[in-house]
Amino acid sequence: MARDRLQVYQSNEVRVTFDPEICIHSRVCLRTLPGVFDVSRKRWVRPENASASEVLDAVSKCPSGALQAYLVTSVHPSVSPPKKD
Repeated sequence: MARDRLQVYQSNEVRVTFDPEICIHSRVCLRTLPGVFDVSRKRWVRPENASASEVLDAVSKCPSGALQAYLVTSVHPSVSPPKKD
């Protein structure tokens, strides 16, 4: 995977990555969830426009694997570092 070209889009619930090097331009994502995937916009992936499950389902249909999706989870609460005396 070409990490320097990898595009990352994230909502509060889901992170979507897109690798243009392996995309075969089948347009499955555009037809499946047009509110999220729209190439007419500069930021063409907007995962916040659908539920996490809808995004995960749409991404799972990508025939090349250029799109990947992951749930955004936090297993540890945000904690400030301890104060030094």
